[in-house]
Amino acid sequence: MEHTEVVKPETLDDLIKILHKIFESDSINVEEVQNIMESYESNPQEWMKYAKFDQYRYTRNLVDEGNGKFNLMILCWGEGHGSSIHDHTDSHCFMKLLQGQLKETLFEWPDNKSQGDMVQKSQRILQENKVAYINDSIGLHRVENVSHTECAASLHLYSPPFQTCQTFDQRTGHKNTVQMTFWSKYGERTPFETTVSQENN
Repeated sequence: MEHTEVVKPETLDDLIKILHKIFESDSINVEEVQNIMESYESNPQEWMKYAKFDQYRYTRNLVDEGNGKFNLMILCWGEGHGSSIHDHTDSHCFMKLLQGQLKETLFEWPDNKSQGDMVQKSQRILQENKVAYINDSIGLHRVENVSHTECAASLHLYSPPFQTCQTFDQRTGHKNTVQMTFWSKYGERTPFETTVSQENN
């Protein structure tokens, strides 16, 4: 009898174990990953140890390396913090709101010949416990915490993991390649690096 029941993760550790199982396969079922991440109900007591905020910019905090198949991380957004417009280096990107709200703005890829403002495709407000998905065929995006009174935190899964991405100037479409770094790993602050800012989420 073929019946695969979706096991609801009760804790963040449960979610990580289930994700490891899902990613044993070489193919990714986007809907399955999205559903399992959405079914985890955010509990700050479980993820707060990874949530490291910075006064000046959003932070990327590694939670799990997924046996080399994916990176799972928590991004922490202070009031008014946001990313640049960026791509995802041919990876799948899942983003779950753990706390607060985030605004996602989707953009078309700039035409090499065109000059001027990048074309905006859509905009939405992401609510707590909801999961968004993007890859490079969908477009580019920018994510922002537009609140001036509330912080936000989001759980991100990238598969396969990547070390660089491209950021884009909204006014010209010009792009730069930037190196990705982590503010912390497994709850511990990483050594200070003088590299260019890690613009991605």
